[in-house]
Amino acid sequence: MTKIEIDIPYGAEMIHAVLPAGKLLGTLDVADTAGLENQDSAIRGAIQHPIGLEKNIFEIVNPGETVAIVVPDSFRTTRIEKVLPVLVDGLLESGIAEVDISFIYATGTHRGPTPDEERKILGDSIYERFKNQAYSHDPRDEDNLVYTGTTSRGTKVHLNRRVHEADRIIATGAVVLHYFGGYGGGRKSIVPGVASITSIASNHSMNLHPTEDEIDPDVRIGGLEGNPVAEDMLEATQQSHVDYIVNTVLNRDSEIAAVFAGELETAHLEATKLAHKQFAIDISEQADIVIAASPSTQNFVQTHKALFNAYQAVKPDGRIILLAPCPEGLGGDQFAKWLKLGSREAIIAELRKESEINGQTALSTIQKAPITYVVTEMTDDEVGTMRGRTTESLEDAVVKAFADMADIGRTEPTVYLMPSAAYTVPFFE
Repeated sequence: MTKIEIDIPYGAEMIHAVLPAGKLLGTLDVADTAGLENQDSAIRGAIQHPIGLEKNIFEIVNPGETVAIVVPDSFRTTRIEKVLPVLVDGLLESGIAEVDISFIYATGTHRGPTPDEERKILGDSIYERFKNQAYSHDPRDEDNLVYTGTTSRGTKVHLNRRVHEADRIIATGAVVLHYFGGYGGGRKSIVPGVASITSIASNHSMNLHPTEDEIDPDVRIGGLEGNPVAEDMLEATQQSHVDYIVNTVLNRDSEIAAVFAGELETAHLEATKLAHKQFAIDISEQADIVIAASPSTQNFVQTHKALFNAYQAVKPDGRIILLAPCPEGLGGDQFAKWLKLGSREAIIAELRKESEINGQTALSTIQKAPITYVVTEMTDDEVGTMRGRTTESLEDAVVKAFADMADIGRTEPTVYLMPSAAYTVPFFE
């Protein structure tokens, strides 16, 4: 039997382990793409040459108008802090007054960023200039929400008042594959980003099949057309007036590989093409064991993306080893409440009564966590609540996973490594 030595990230460190046997099928990771050269020039060029619009944002705005720039929250890396100085300087050169520019953190249902996180999102220079004009969206604050319309699928759209009532809306973010919205960025900055809790719930309820007790198969990662959640998100966003988007696609080192700017739908669609090349990997076989790392996600709600992706690469009777520190635990009492319902059937029944994003994530988690050994800072109770298997260390998880495979006759199990599992999406046909 050939031993295999591996290194996999955990938090800010690399953990070394030896696999006692098996065959390493490969490392599934984000594509190795160069970062932008002459970054500021490249960013300005992208913004000045929009996709799907005849005029760029600097030509669209007029002096005296207010501009709301929607920016990501603290739970995702986008490198928008590299874009904002170029964007803001261009707006000021176009006659927009500094006092008329505001920033809104697109929190969706997440908590708002801390001051340190705000500085990281905006970058030092923009934070110092605009920290008193930057606001966290609160999806439950009805005084700061406004009704903008109803989609053809019945979602009543309430959006952040400060965003909707601005003369110009610029939505920023990063485009990655998303497990039920198809892709991040674009429309997702507005819905769910700055939508009400009820609008978000209505949209996310379309995860479920309309008649069967299962996830709607049309709701899929990397798919927009025909995906009811994605299509409803777009229609909901179009109830307002997004004048421009500026979206990044990052490389494996979290550097900006490209910037896409312009019309909400068209520019985003172009960004998704590069994102798919960056983050999607076609695999010819699934492995017995997938060792997946999500080193920087702060809680399990965010880490779920890594579990989802690893599950795509593992055999139904295989094992996942998930390395995810999750210093903030599961991700809130609401998510824990859904997990504690205990079964897929119970969660679906409650989601039929009242859809909620944490419920959708819980439904996916309890399907996938039972075959997963979790290396984490979460407590045994938290791992147990999500139906995962507790483990003391990577070495312990390896021993247990290999023993499980030996019990079903696989003494030389196949293995994939996924060092960036939250972003790497395997597709098995």
